[in-house]
Amino acid sequence: MLRLFKNLYRSKENLTKDEMYEMLQNNETIVLLDVRSPQEYDEGHLPNSINIPTYEIYSRVQKVIGDKDTIIICYCTVGVRSKKAIKMLKKLGYKNIYHLDRGIE
Repeated sequence: MLRLFKNLYRSKENLTKDEMYEMLQNNETIVLLDVRSPQEYDEGHLPNSINIPTYEIYSRVQKVIGDKDTIIICYCTVGVRSKKAIKMLKKLGYKNIYHLDRGIE
């Protein structure tokens, strides 16, 4: 099933909410990465997400998500920070990263 998702979404970094939910229903190993501030995260976040603010990506993500083949869906409020985060993750060698288009607002 993991291979199916890699092929289906590989060329498309931006995911709609429906596409994200479909991926989550069919794969338990996906990491939801909330890149907002801890305060924003505490005010509300997607269930089972991990909070690593964009400004801490370089210093923390490799400790939290060691496998660079992990499927990661980044999100923020409107999509600006999560787009920046996927660029950062690519620089660190992560391969299967996606962005929740338009964020969670």
